[in-house]
Amino acid sequence: MQTSPSFLRLLLAALPLLAAPALRAEPAQIVPRTDVAERAAVPARFMRFVDDGHSGGRFETAVVTFKNKDGVTVRLVGAIHIGEKAYYQALNKSFENDDAVLYELVKPKDGGIPQPGQKAGSIISQVQHLMKDVLNLDFQLDDIDYSRPNFVHADMDAETFAKLQQERGETFEMLMIKQIMKAFTGGDDKAKHEEVVDPEKVVDTVIEMFTRPDMERQIKVAFAKQLDQMEDTALGLDNPNGSVILTERNKVAMKVLENTIATGKKKISIFYGAAHMPDMATRVKEMGFTPTSVQWNTAWDLTIRADQPSGAEKLLKELFRAFEDN
Repeated sequence: MQTSPSFLRLLLAALPLLAAPALRAEPAQIVPRTDVAERAAVPARFMRFVDDGHSGGRFETAVVTFKNKDGVTVRLVGAIHIGEKAYYQALNKSFENDDAVLYELVKPKDGGIPQPGQKAGSIISQVQHLMKDVLNLDFQLDDIDYSRPNFVHADMDAETFAKLQQERGETFEMLMIKQIMKAFTGGDDKAKHEEVVDPEKVVDTVIEMFTRPDMERQIKVAFAKQLDQMEDTALGLDNPNGSVILTERNKVAMKVLENTIATGKKKISIFYGAAHMPDMATRVKEMGFTPTSVQWNTAWDLTIRADQPSGAEKLLKELFRAFEDN
């Protein structure tokens, strides 16, 4: 199905929230984990869309393992904050044998660990939950077991995060405004990328996407392709002078990593959003670590499911139930 550039740009306004800090549905179908070992070169990006033709494909995130001369291993476990339940179950399993799992979570200084189903009041969390429901996926904070004793908080506290963002004028609201502006203007290089907007084509695209038997998959494929094509700078997560949302938080994680290694831990994972990982990989290599392997995990199963009810069918059933209740 061909999708309108204008419609896709409107979808892109919400994409940074998939890689935004975790701020405190329907169950997804269980799918196999895809773990493909590759050569030890660090990928330029820790997420990718794999199109396998008519069957639909998949969206994957990378896990890169590093090792230093002292035998310490560090895994950079890239993540996306909404995904298949099986994706998070596989990550939980992979953390069992770690001495320490350094995780991201911008939370108050006295805040506890995330609790499944816990609702946060931030606009970021609200939009992430909305996207989870629209895409028929699960939310990371609901599925990952943060209560394990080897889990170590390795992120800014909410107070410091807000203070630094205010000092730099860097807010999620401004990030969203920039993405929405790009959606309507086509960005800085409008002449190169913009096509003439055809309102009828946009309407047709929306109707087709939301009434196909595999509505959720259609939307997920559109999102996955755009995430695969976009650079982290296009997501607004970094800039030449660094940013609070990415650079400064990475510095905090690296400090916790140094302290963890100093305590004698030998097998460590850093569990952060995939957009953070290219910068983290550079920092880990500067600490004397060498990459040894790359694996890819399926975050979104985009396989065509012929027996899946359409979005229109679900909507009609909900409307009839609501009518009966009244």
